[in-house]
Amino acid sequence: MFVDKSMTKRVITIKPETSLIEARALMNEHNIRHLPVTDEANTLVGIVTDRDLRSATPSILLDDFDSAEERDRLSKISARDIMSKTPVTLKPMHTIQDALLIIQQRKVGALPVVDEHNKLKGILSVRDLMRAFTNVLGIGEPGTLLGILVEEKVGHLKRIVDAITEENISFGSVLVARHWDASKRAVFPYLLTNNVARIKKKLVDLGYTLIDPMEWHLDRLPKNE
Repeated sequence: MFVDKSMTKRVITIKPETSLIEARALMNEHNIRHLPVTDEANTLVGIVTDRDLRSATPSILLDDFDSAEERDRLSKISARDIMSKTPVTLKPMHTIQDALLIIQQRKVGALPVVDEHNKLKGILSVRDLMRAFTNVLGIGEPGTLLGILVEEKVGHLKRIVDAITEENISFGSVLVARHWDASKRAVFPYLLTNNVARIKKKLVDLGYTLIDPMEWHLDRLPKNE
């Protein structure tokens, strides 16, 4: 799935001269945490995050937090002063898998989407990604997620799929993940039924080990050096 099918296209933006106070009010009004900064030609020139705002705003514990002098000082701080001037961006034809990896690697909560001329086309947030993967994996429909541990050998996935379809059970999706034992893989079929007792017994009888998806921790996978 491409980013342009999942991104938010109606983006709340600000200009470089927008004040910190205005930016904070926009975030509160629209319940967002990222404001792309664009020029008059809609070219992306930066991004302001809620973290940027917090860093530039005094603590509420300070005596002068809400004083007239402090409000006047804040009104003179503009987006230009606090924005990240080289934000990480995506192109519309990036995939949501690309976006997920970039968000994980760069530790950001949203990515502006720009065209080849750096014109803002949209923004993709973690919330957008969650919605996209919910659709891709079919988990918006009622069903049950199974966890199956298999040997890393050709044919196991087909064998599992065949065993399930023989029971006239429909799939929402099938996810295959790495395991900390390099000789194994974890298979997670999402089945569009809540009646899974029979298929679970069948899989065990076929020699597979069932695992609890709720206890699956990707953090236990080996980290790349």
